[in-house]
Amino acid sequence: MLKIAYHNIYKHPLPEGHRFPMIKYELLPEQLIYEGTCTSNNFFEPHIPEDAHILRVHTEGYYQDLQHLTLNARAARKIGFPLSEVLVKREVIIADGTIKATEFALKYGIAMNIAGGTHHAYSNRGEAFCLLNDQAIGARYLLDKGLVKKVLIVDLDVHQGNGTAEIFQNDTSVFTFSMHGKGNYPFKKEQSDLDIALENDTDDETYLSILKDILPKLINDEKPDFIYYLSGVDVVASDKLGKLGLTLEGCKERDRFVLQTCKNNKTPVMCSMGGGYSPDIKIIIEAHANTFRLAQEIFF
Repeated sequence: MLKIAYHNIYKHPLPEGHRFPMIKYELLPEQLIYEGTCTSNNFFEPHIPEDAHILRVHTEGYYQDLQHLTLNARAARKIGFPLSEVLVKREVIIADGTIKATEFALKYGIAMNIAGGTHHAYSNRGEAFCLLNDQAIGARYLLDKGLVKKVLIVDLDVHQGNGTAEIFQNDTSVFTFSMHGKGNYPFKKEQSDLDIALENDTDDETYLSILKDILPKLINDEKPDFIYYLSGVDVVASDKLGKLGLTLEGCKERDRFVLQTCKNNKTPVMCSMGGGYSPDIKIIIEAHANTFRLAQEIFF
Protein backbone atom coordinates (compact mmCIF):
# COMPACT_ATOMS: atom_id res chain seq x y z
CA MET A 1 0.00 0.00 0.00
CA LEU A 2 1.19 3.54 -0.77
CA LYS A 3 1.78 5.30 2.55
CA ILE A 4 1.82 9.10 2.65
CA ALA A 5 2.82 11.35 5.55
CA TYR A 6 0.31 14.13 6.20
CA HIS A 7 -0.53 16.32 9.19
CA ASN A 8 -2.85 19.32 9.27
CA ILE A 9 0.01 21.37 10.75
CA TYR A 10 1.58 21.28 7.26
CA LYS A 11 -0.73 24.10 6.16
CA HIS A 12 0.75 26.91 8.24
CA PRO A 13 -0.87 30.38 8.37
CA LEU A 14 1.20 33.06 6.65
CA PRO A 15 0.80 36.83 6.26
CA GLU A 16 -1.57 37.99 3.50
CA GLY A 17 0.17 38.05 0.10
CA HIS A 18 3.06 35.75 1.11
CA ARG A 19 4.51 34.09 -1.99
CA PHE A 20 4.64 30.59 -0.56
CA PRO A 21 1.50 28.64 -1.61
CA MET A 22 0.80 27.00 1.76
CA ILE A 23 -2.74 26.11 0.63
CA LYS A 24 -1.31 23.28 -1.50
CA TYR A 25 -0.81 21.13 1.60
CA GLU A 26 -4.56 21.16 2.20
CA LEU A 27 -5.67 20.89 -1.44
CA LEU A 28 -3.34 18.08 -2.53
CA PRO A 29 -4.61 15.33 -0.19
CA GLU A 30 -8.19 16.49 -0.85
CA GLN A 31 -7.63 16.14 -4.60
CA LEU A 32 -6.03 12.71 -4.29
CA ILE A 33 -8.98 11.40 -2.27
CA TYR A 34 -11.60 13.16 -4.43
CA GLU A 35 -10.29 11.59 -7.65
CA GLY A 36 -9.82 8.14 -6.11
CA THR A 37 -6.04 7.99 -6.39
CA CYS A 38 -5.89 7.57 -2.60
CA THR A 39 -8.19 6.81 0.31
CA SER A 40 -7.82 7.93 3.92
CA ASN A 41 -6.03 4.62 4.58
CA ASN A 42 -3.08 5.76 2.47
CA PHE A 43 -2.32 8.64 4.85
CA PHE A 44 -0.57 8.43 8.19
CA GLU A 45 0.02 11.19 10.72
CA PRO A 46 3.60 11.91 11.78
CA HIS A 47 4.43 13.18 15.26
CA ILE A 48 7.40 14.69 17.13
CA PRO A 49 10.49 12.52 16.57
CA GLU A 50 13.36 12.09 18.98
CA ASP A 51 15.67 15.11 19.03
CA ALA A 52 18.58 12.71 18.55
CA HIS A 53 17.54 12.04 14.93
CA ILE A 54 17.56 15.75 14.11
CA LEU A 55 20.84 16.34 15.96
CA ARG A 56 22.59 13.75 13.78
CA VAL A 57 22.18 16.25 10.92
CA HIS A 58 21.81 19.70 12.50
CA THR A 59 24.08 21.37 15.05
CA GLU A 60 22.83 21.59 18.61
CA GLY A 61 23.27 25.37 18.67
CA TYR A 62 21.11 25.89 15.60
CA TYR A 63 18.43 23.43 16.75
CA GLN A 64 18.26 25.05 20.19
CA ASP A 65 17.94 28.49 18.57
CA LEU A 66 14.98 27.19 16.58
CA GLN A 67 13.35 25.58 19.61
CA HIS A 68 13.76 28.69 21.77
CA LEU A 69 13.12 31.18 18.93
CA THR A 70 16.50 32.80 19.59
CA LEU A 71 17.79 32.95 16.00
CA ASN A 72 19.26 36.36 15.22
CA ALA A 73 17.15 38.61 12.97
CA ARG A 74 19.30 38.07 9.85
CA ALA A 75 19.23 34.27 10.19
CA ALA A 76 15.46 34.35 10.74
CA ARG A 77 14.95 36.59 7.68
CA LYS A 78 16.83 34.13 5.45
CA ILE A 79 14.27 31.46 6.30
CA GLY A 80 11.50 33.55 4.74
CA PHE A 81 8.71 32.56 7.15
CA PRO A 82 7.83 34.46 10.35
CA LEU A 83 9.48 32.36 13.07
CA SER A 84 7.10 30.90 15.66
CA GLU A 85 6.75 27.93 17.98
CA VAL A 86 4.13 26.38 15.67
CA LEU A 87 6.33 26.82 12.59
CA VAL A 88 9.22 25.00 14.29
CA LYS A 89 6.84 22.23 15.45
CA ARG A 90 5.62 21.94 11.85
CA GLU A 91 9.17 21.44 10.55
CA VAL A 92 9.94 18.82 13.18
CA ILE A 93 6.74 16.92 12.28
CA ILE A 94 7.60 17.09 8.56
CA ALA A 95 10.97 15.51 9.41
CA ASP A 96 9.19 12.71 11.28
CA GLY A 97 6.93 12.22 8.25
CA THR A 98 10.02 11.57 6.14
CA ILE A 99 11.58 9.26 8.76
CA LYS A 100 8.41 7.17 8.95
CA ALA A 101 7.90 7.25 5.17
CA THR A 102 11.47 5.94 4.88
CA GLU A 103 10.45 2.90 6.93
CA PHE A 104 7.32 2.39 4.83
CA ALA A 105 9.40 2.62 1.64
CA LEU A 106 11.60 -0.23 2.88
CA LYS A 107 8.44 -2.29 3.36
CA TYR A 108 6.44 -1.37 0.25
CA GLY A 109 9.07 -0.11 -2.21
CA ILE A 110 7.88 3.50 -2.10
CA ALA A 111 6.41 6.01 0.35
CA MET A 112 5.79 9.74 0.25
CA ASN A 113 5.48 12.93 2.26
CA ILE A 114 2.90 15.56 1.22
CA ALA A 115 5.45 18.16 2.42
CA GLY A 116 9.25 18.06 2.84
CA GLY A 117 12.03 18.45 0.35
CA THR A 118 13.55 21.12 2.61
CA HIS A 119 16.92 20.95 0.89
CA HIS A 120 18.05 24.53 1.61
CA ALA A 121 18.44 23.75 5.32
CA TYR A 122 22.16 23.48 6.17
CA SER A 123 23.57 21.71 9.20
CA ASN A 124 23.78 25.03 11.07
CA ARG A 125 21.19 27.31 9.45
CA GLY A 126 18.00 27.51 7.46
CA GLU A 127 17.08 29.49 4.37
CA ALA A 128 14.51 29.77 1.57
CA PHE A 129 11.50 28.27 3.41
CA CYS A 130 13.61 25.40 4.83
CA LEU A 131 14.38 25.01 8.57
CA LEU A 132 15.31 21.32 8.92
CA ASN A 133 16.52 19.08 6.09
CA ASP A 134 13.99 16.24 6.11
CA GLN A 135 15.63 13.95 3.57
CA ALA A 136 19.06 14.38 5.17
CA ILE A 137 17.50 13.44 8.51
CA GLY A 138 15.87 10.40 6.90
CA ALA A 139 19.10 9.30 5.23
CA ARG A 140 21.10 9.60 8.44
CA TYR A 141 18.39 7.66 10.31
CA LEU A 142 18.61 4.81 7.77
CA LEU A 143 22.39 4.66 7.96
CA ASP A 144 22.54 4.92 11.75
CA LYS A 145 20.07 2.03 12.08
CA GLY A 146 22.26 -0.07 9.80
CA LEU A 147 19.31 -0.59 7.44
CA VAL A 148 21.33 0.43 4.37
CA LYS A 149 24.94 1.12 3.48
CA LYS A 150 24.53 3.58 0.58
CA VAL A 151 21.92 6.28 -0.09
CA LEU A 152 21.37 8.25 -3.30
CA ILE A 153 19.55 11.60 -3.10
CA VAL A 154 18.00 12.54 -6.44
CA ASP A 155 17.12 16.23 -6.17
CA LEU A 156 15.15 17.46 -9.20
CA ASP A 157 13.74 20.62 -7.64
CA VAL A 158 14.54 23.65 -9.84
CA HIS A 159 16.81 25.03 -7.10
CA GLN A 160 20.09 23.37 -6.15
CA GLY A 161 20.02 21.28 -2.97
CA ASN A 162 22.68 23.44 -1.35
CA GLY A 163 21.95 22.46 2.26
CA THR A 164 21.94 18.75 1.41
CA ALA A 165 25.26 19.14 -0.43
CA GLU A 166 26.82 20.83 2.62
CA ILE A 167 25.49 18.27 5.10
CA PHE A 168 26.91 15.30 3.18
CA GLN A 169 30.01 16.94 1.70
CA ASN A 170 32.37 14.58 3.55
CA ASP A 171 30.11 11.54 3.75
CA THR A 172 30.71 8.84 1.16
CA SER A 173 27.67 6.83 2.33
CA VAL A 174 25.35 9.43 0.76
CA PHE A 175 25.65 10.46 -2.89
CA THR A 176 24.01 13.81 -3.64
CA PHE A 177 22.75 14.47 -7.18
CA SER A 178 21.15 17.83 -7.97
CA MET A 179 19.80 18.81 -11.39
CA HIS A 180 18.69 22.43 -11.28
CA GLY A 181 18.48 25.81 -12.97
CA LYS A 182 21.88 27.37 -13.54
CA GLY A 183 20.68 30.98 -13.32
CA ASN A 184 18.51 30.50 -10.26
CA TYR A 185 18.66 30.60 -6.49
CA PRO A 186 20.94 29.79 -4.73
CA PHE A 187 23.24 32.11 -6.63
CA LYS A 188 26.26 30.75 -4.76
CA LYS A 189 25.97 27.01 -5.29
CA GLU A 190 27.45 24.35 -3.04
CA GLN A 191 29.14 21.28 -4.52
CA SER A 192 26.99 18.16 -4.66
CA ASP A 193 28.59 14.86 -5.64
CA LEU A 194 27.01 15.52 -9.04
CA ASP A 195 25.54 18.85 -10.14
CA ILE A 196 23.82 19.36 -13.48
CA ALA A 197 23.10 23.06 -14.05
CA LEU A 198 20.51 23.74 -16.77
CA GLU A 199 20.10 26.84 -18.90
CA ASN A 200 16.97 29.00 -18.60
CA ASP A 201 13.97 27.70 -20.57
CA THR A 202 15.33 24.14 -20.86
CA ASP A 203 12.54 22.19 -22.57
CA ASP A 204 11.06 18.72 -21.97
CA GLU A 205 13.16 16.95 -24.59
CA THR A 206 16.49 18.37 -23.40
CA TYR A 207 15.69 17.86 -19.71
CA LEU A 208 14.49 14.28 -20.11
CA SER A 209 17.37 13.35 -22.39
CA ILE A 210 19.90 14.44 -19.76
CA LEU A 211 18.04 12.73 -16.91
CA LYS A 212 17.57 9.46 -18.82
CA ASP A 213 21.26 9.40 -19.63
CA ILE A 214 22.51 10.15 -16.11
CA LEU A 215 20.24 8.41 -13.60
CA PRO A 216 20.68 4.79 -14.76
CA LYS A 217 24.47 5.26 -14.88
CA LEU A 218 24.44 6.75 -11.37
CA ILE A 219 22.47 3.84 -9.98
CA ASN A 220 24.72 1.37 -11.76
CA ASP A 221 27.89 3.05 -10.47
CA GLU A 222 26.83 3.91 -6.93
CA LYS A 223 24.58 0.87 -6.29
CA PRO A 224 22.42 2.63 -3.68
CA ASP A 225 20.34 0.57 -1.26
CA PHE A 226 17.84 3.43 -0.96
CA ILE A 227 16.87 6.53 -2.97
CA TYR A 228 15.40 9.82 -1.77
CA TYR A 229 13.60 11.63 -4.56
CA LEU A 230 12.92 15.36 -4.24
CA SER A 231 10.19 15.87 -6.84
CA GLY A 232 9.84 19.67 -6.89
CA VAL A 233 7.36 20.86 -9.53
CA ASP A 234 8.95 24.31 -9.86
CA VAL A 235 10.57 23.03 -13.09
CA VAL A 236 7.40 23.85 -15.06
CA ALA A 237 7.51 26.87 -17.37
CA SER A 238 4.78 28.78 -15.51
CA ASP A 239 6.64 28.73 -12.17
CA LYS A 240 7.36 32.22 -10.80
CA LEU A 241 10.57 31.08 -9.09
CA GLY A 242 11.67 28.59 -11.72
CA LYS A 243 13.09 29.75 -15.09
CA LEU A 244 13.02 26.29 -16.72
CA GLY A 245 10.63 25.44 -19.56
CA LEU A 246 9.01 22.08 -18.81
CA THR A 247 5.37 21.36 -19.56
CA LEU A 248 3.10 19.58 -17.08
CA GLU A 249 3.44 16.48 -19.25
CA GLY A 250 7.24 16.80 -19.22
CA CYS A 251 7.24 17.05 -15.43
CA LYS A 252 5.05 13.95 -15.25
CA GLU A 253 7.37 12.07 -17.60
CA ARG A 254 10.30 13.03 -15.35
CA ASP A 255 8.51 11.47 -12.36
CA ARG A 256 7.53 8.41 -14.37
CA PHE A 257 11.14 7.80 -15.39
CA VAL A 258 12.55 8.23 -11.87
CA LEU A 259 9.94 6.02 -10.21
CA GLN A 260 10.03 3.33 -12.92
CA THR A 261 13.85 3.28 -12.72
CA CYS A 262 13.65 2.75 -8.93
CA LYS A 263 11.09 -0.04 -9.42
CA ASN A 264 13.12 -1.72 -12.16
CA ASN A 265 16.22 -1.67 -9.96
CA LYS A 266 14.27 -2.85 -6.90
CA THR A 267 15.59 0.18 -5.00
CA PRO A 268 13.19 1.56 -2.35
CA VAL A 269 12.36 5.24 -2.88
CA MET A 270 11.00 7.92 -0.56
CA CYS A 271 9.55 11.06 -2.20
CA SER A 272 9.30 14.53 -0.70
CA MET A 273 7.35 17.09 -2.71
CA GLY A 274 9.63 20.14 -2.72
CA GLY A 275 8.76 23.43 -4.40
CA GLY A 276 6.04 24.64 -6.75
CA TYR A 277 5.20 28.32 -7.23
CA SER A 278 3.06 28.66 -10.35
CA PRO A 279 0.60 31.57 -10.03
CA ASP A 280 -2.29 29.18 -10.79
CA ILE A 281 -2.66 26.83 -7.81
CA LYS A 282 -4.38 24.27 -10.09
CA ILE A 283 -1.10 23.75 -11.98
CA ILE A 284 0.80 23.15 -8.72
CA ILE A 285 -1.76 20.62 -7.49
CA GLU A 286 -1.95 18.82 -10.84
CA ALA A 287 1.84 18.54 -11.10
CA HIS A 288 2.20 17.22 -7.53
CA ALA A 289 -0.81 14.89 -7.91
CA ASN A 290 0.85 13.32 -10.95
CA THR A 291 3.69 12.08 -8.71
CA PHE A 292 1.21 10.23 -6.48
CA ARG A 293 -0.79 8.89 -9.43
CA LEU A 294 2.39 7.45 -10.92
CA ALA A 295 3.47 5.94 -7.59
CA GLN A 296 0.16 4.04 -7.46
CA GLU A 297 0.36 3.04 -11.13
CA ILE A 298 3.98 1.84 -11.08
CA PHE A 299 4.28 0.24 -7.63
CA PHE A 300 0.78 -1.01 -6.83
